[in-house]
Amino acid sequence: MAFSPIRFVDKDKDKALFFATLRKRVDTYFKENNISKHYNTTMVVKTIILMSAYLLPFIALLAFNPSFKIALILWAIMGFALSGIGMSVMHDANHGAYSSNSKTNYWLGHTLNLLGGSVFNWKLQHNVMHHTYTNVLDYDDDIADKLILKFNPHTKVKWYHKLQVVYAFLFYGILTLYWALLKDFIQFSKYTKQGVNTSTKEQNRVIWFKIFLSKVFYWAAMFALPVFVFHIPFYQILLGYLLMQFISGVVLTVVFQLAHTVEGTTHPLPNVDYTIENNWAVHQMNTTVNFSRKSKWISWYVGGLNFQVEHHLFPTICHVHYPAVSEIVKATAEEFGVPYLENPTFWTALKSHVRAIISFGKMPDLNEAIG
Repeated sequence: MAFSPIRFVDKDKDKALFFATLRKRVDTYFKENNISKHYNTTMVVKTIILMSAYLLPFIALLAFNPSFKIALILWAIMGFALSGIGMSVMHDANHGAYSSNSKTNYWLGHTLNLLGGSVFNWKLQHNVMHHTYTNVLDYDDDIADKLILKFNPHTKVKWYHKLQVVYAFLFYGILTLYWALLKDFIQFSKYTKQGVNTSTKEQNRVIWFKIFLSKVFYWAAMFALPVFVFHIPFYQILLGYLLMQFISGVVLTVVFQLAHTVEGTTHPLPNVDYTIENNWAVHQMNTTVNFSRKSKWISWYVGGLNFQVEHHLFPTICHVHYPAVSEIVKATAEEFGVPYLENPTFWTALKSHVRAIISFGKMPDLNEAIG
């Protein structure tokens, strides 16, 4: 499908006034409290903790070559830390939310390389496609069907989708491995052909080479260095690496799905003129769900991704400010009669996600995919 931008058009002036009012109130909150919209001490400390929890276990593996059982524990710690880096540090930086300094955002954004991923592709998939066209079929790749997983009510139902609740979480665990291996090359080609990637041919050659080079360094660090330099058995590195990726894949995928693939969200389709008849901000409120807003621990670890409503409306605000911003968003939404979707706990959200994928696997085809 060639990329055709979708317009959000709504004649309801109250809906447009909702976001204008909300944005003014949020700006006022930061000004009156003399607070930066970017990082604070909490964010810096979190960054140091998460980066240390990823790098130090790997250094310990190389330096001390511990027993295999201890090594697996270290790989597991790296898996949880890797998820935290992706959800907190990398995510904020690549949205320009971590710092007001573009160089700081650039370098911290490249912590994505620790996942084996490409910043260039991620920004197109997430910042452009997901944030602009949330839950829209054929546009939002973040919630697109994956292999034998169905996340959208408008795609064709296969017989095995009735069983996806059984195998879904296993596949969640291999998604980051696929990312490190093949996804960036496949996605780069796809976005280039579709026109989502607007770079010139000469620019794309350089971009592709940078992606390739980053993969070479990544795989060399993960396997060549420990096996050929530190003489750790290959099977131990392979099993440990797969454990790390499985943990990271499950955590990242589950947390993200709890914001969009749950009960109560909508999946609107554009009309033949590539128009969605809704205000963009209200569209975000209809397609995004918060969870565990009151949990300080979850909010710390998942980088504010449990405040997806606030993140979609204000992606350039550092997530450490979302708990306070959420109170403003919820009150303003209630004032204007706009839905504010949330699940009170992680377990409530997880159960809702499970029910949603069960429902998607059983429902009849609603529409054919956009051509």
